[in-house]
Amino acid sequence: MPRGRAADRGIGVFIRRSGYLRKWLILGVTIGVIAGLGAVVFYLALDYSGRFLLGYLGGYDIPKPAGDGGDPGSPGFERPWAIPLIACGGALVSAWLVARFAPEAEGHGTDSAIEAVHTDPRAIRARAIVVKTITSALTIGSGGSAGREGPAAQISAGFGSILARRLDLSYEDGRVAVSLGIGAGIGSIFGAPLGGAVLAASIVYREDFDYRALIPGFITSATAYAVFGSILGFEPLFGYVAADFRFDHPLDLGWFVVLGVVAAGVGWLYARVFYGTVALTAKLPGGTVIKPALGGLAVGLLGLAIPQILASGYGWAQKAAATDTLMAIPLWIVLLLPFAKILATSLSIGTGGSGGIFGPGVVIGAFVGAAVWRLGELAGAPGLPDGPAVFVVVGMVACFGSVAHAPLAVMIMVAEMTGSFSVVPCAMVAVGVAYLLITRTDVSIYRAQRRNRETADAERRARAEDS
Repeated sequence: MPRGRAADRGIGVFIRRSGYLRKWLILGVTIGVIAGLGAVVFYLALDYSGRFLLGYLGGYDIPKPAGDGGDPGSPGFERPWAIPLIACGGALVSAWLVARFAPEAEGHGTDSAIEAVHTDPRAIRARAIVVKTITSALTIGSGGSAGREGPAAQISAGFGSILARRLDLSYEDGRVAVSLGIGAGIGSIFGAPLGGAVLAASIVYREDFDYRALIPGFITSATAYAVFGSILGFEPLFGYVAADFRFDHPLDLGWFVVLGVVAAGVGWLYARVFYGTVALTAKLPGGTVIKPALGGLAVGLLGLAIPQILASGYGWAQKAAATDTLMAIPLWIVLLLPFAKILATSLSIGTGGSGGIFGPGVVIGAFVGAAVWRLGELAGAPGLPDGPAVFVVVGMVACFGSVAHAPLAVMIMVAEMTGSFSVVPCAMVAVGVAYLLITRTDVSIYRAQRRNRETADAERRARAEDS
């Protein structure tokens, strides 16, 4: 037996024989360290690719949020003709790498990790981790509308899968290890460790909560955040956009009931358009390389009219939270942007590109909140807050928290990302209304989620009997 495998087996025996505390302390810290380092690598790859592709070749700098430096971005396109070509080229190379080396790296990544939790926690290949890192950096760096959480989740979930495979962990321990990787990867790259820990326990189900992943998730997510922050800083992604907001007018909650209703409708539309694009793309002629390239070209052309849809869009969400920068954006763009971002994300990822769908969902929700505030301000509505920040933050929570069926996790994450825990009462009302509306449908942005633990257990028993 090779020495490496013998060592793995020896460590695996030690961990399997360990008690609960020692086992998950070892595994949690290990997964957390790799999740943090993986998030750093992907963040830097994405930053460099964006600076080179859109910045150097395209002559256009994307606005960045406070946690990424706060660069206001370019006032316009220096070489507008280059933007569609760069977006198309980045999508083309990304799709070719996926098709050639790791087809499972196609799409947003989080669904693949959730599916591994439910079917085979040992199934994620190391090759998929590398390919996902490169292809997502190319897709987003060239202007594709996608988020950075999907690749981060697949990287750290993949490492959890490798541990399950190499250390011969039990099926249940392997499931928890992959879940921890999902939460730690997303939590670290968004600077939201508590939200990441709760996400690890909630994202795999639509109507349930995996308590076995919660406490180990605290260890894993905190470790990943410490590693990521010690290298790239601990500033919240969006700074402290609503830090001065104080909830002291209970009647104002009526605004957030309205926002919750609107956010639920937009979140529902996001999921339906995205997966409608996936289904339509599968029926269209053309290969798995050409379709994402054409999607990238379409996004580049759309970006010339509405530049806010290019790349992640976090910097534009930051601008939407401040009155002066939001008012500088034409009203028609503010109103249209949630739908344009849905279309751009569907064209970038739904056609077979590589990148996350959490980030775009946050930006979509931010502009839903901004649009509601702008319309209220225009109408001179009573009780409207002086600035849009609280609407933007709550819109992020309500829109994506509801359609992801993870309202608590997303609410905590957004509060951490914005340094705005004072908005929690308003967010609770909005996301509660939005989630109750979404649960009346069968729509979720993560199709690999199972309804609850009983449904997942029955599925596993049926699969075991068939085999």
